Amino acid sequence: MSIDRSHRLSGIEIAGEPFEIGLQLGRHGAGTVHSHLVRTHAWAYVTNSKDDDRVQAARRLTETLFPRYFEELLGLAAGLELPLEDVFAWNCRGDIWAMSPDGCTTVQIPGAEPIIAHNEDGDPGLRRGCALATARPSEGRAFTAFVYPASLPGHTFAVNEAGLVVTVNNIRSRETGCGLPRMVVTRALLDCGSLDEAVDRVRTAPRAGAFHLTLARSGEADILSMEFTHKNLSVQTVRSPSSHANHLIHGGTRTEHQVVTGSSNSRQERADAMISEARASIDPLAILRDTTQSALPIYRQQPDDPDNENTLATACFKIGTDKVDCTIYDGSNPAPRFRFKSDALSPA
Repeated sequence: MSIDRSHRLSGIEIAGEPFEIGLQLGRHGAGTVHSHLVRTHAWAYVTNSKDDDRVQAARRLTETLFPRYFEELLGLAAGLELPLEDVFAWNCRGDIWAMSPDGCTTVQIPGAEPIIAHNEDGDPGLRRGCALATARPSEGRAFTAFVYPASLPGHTFAVNEAGLVVTVNNIRSRETGCGLPRMVVTRALLDCGSLDEAVDRVRTAPRAGAFHLTLARSGEADILSMEFTHKNLSVQTVRSPSSHANHLIHGGTRTEHQVVTGSSNSRQERADAMISEARASIDPLAILRDTTQSALPIYRQQPDDPDNENTLATACFKIGTDKVDCTIYDGSNPAPRFRFKSDALSPA
């Protein structure tokens, strides 16, 4: 696995009808998709399953329940100049393959001004095609999200114009089934205007796969930690500083059959230990940049990472009473790459 750390995270702005949103995203990521992604084992494995009954069921459900997001996928495929069948399957990757290369670590700090901080870990070969995208769809809410080439927005970290923050951690479930792609479920969250609406959106969706979500919203006091799977849903209010890596840890879901990689286990244990040792004063960025466990660190930049993942960006969201202060880093440099407030997404 080669690493190009010199590339800075791009910022892009897109707008229009759903197809146009997808088309612009596809065109942005097309170079990286054709030079790297389509040559990977992950792409070959997933697209070889495009005729799988689960993928076909997911497509029918997406077209029926969320036609706007299906239009985004149509545009994405057009912008990438790839068959829709392959692109749709890729957006089902975690629903049909427990070892899809998506990672992440989240730190959750409740309080008078709650903080959510998140490392986005993924295939380092995709770095050049990733972006911080601000989208203003003709229908639905405006949002800013970290986007991967060939993927719908919403499955990484994001904030929308309603001040809703969503961060997502991959769960490698062995108990997936027929339902909506988990990445369509999380795309739908970017159109929600409250925590209750977001929880209800996930609760009522027929889900194929599993994710962990951290949710918060400006003007609402709680941070929510949600683990959803094909069969179950667990929602907990975060009462004390906590962390979450890439496996189920809630009491109601952790007994489900899942893959827990060495990296996920190490990051969870180290982040929990740092939170416990810090007690009163917790620096979430210090946790997310930690490399103490040198073989399996929280901040991941190793060419031979066993999960084929590196930290591509770090986000810190400070949840205020009327807006969210968002700071995005694209490397170990302490200077942020982007800084903005959620109220800037709203129309003037």
